[in-house]
Amino acid sequence: YRRVFEEYMRGISQRDPDIRIEGENYLPQPIYRHIASFLSVFKLVLIGLIIVGKDPFAFFGMQAPSIWQWGQENKVYACMMVFFLSNMIENQCMSTGAFEITLNDVPVWSKLESGHLPSMQQLVQILDNEMKLNVHMDSIPHHRS
Repeated sequence: YRRVFEEYMRGISQRDPDIRIEGENYLPQPIYRHIASFLSVFKLVLIGLIIVGKDPFAFFGMQAPSIWQWGQENKVYACMMVFFLSNMIENQCMSTGAFEITLNDVPVWSKLESGHLPSMQQLVQILDNEMKLNVHMDSIPHHRS
């Protein structure tokens, strides 16, 4: 979504150079962050065991499965497979799919709620409407009771 965010930033900045745009990562739920952290460490331990050739199953008194024996015969492929599969799962755990837009701390768009990204035209219209509403609300005199 970084590319989409940068495209939106360019379009809005060209339209209104005074508007300030910020972006940040939307953190996934803690359980997914913990799974990704665990996999990151587990991946390195497993690659280390493959390279060194130590059989972790013997430590538990178990017979090594055939995939472990294949990994010992094909260390480079096994390490690459562990690395890429683990990275794929880690990335999936850390991806939220969020693209949330707020204006003056008021949410104006949520991909998590809507299920899709706004078009540039939709985004400009949403921001225009919100900014007009804010100007209108600021111009209403406040009465004290």
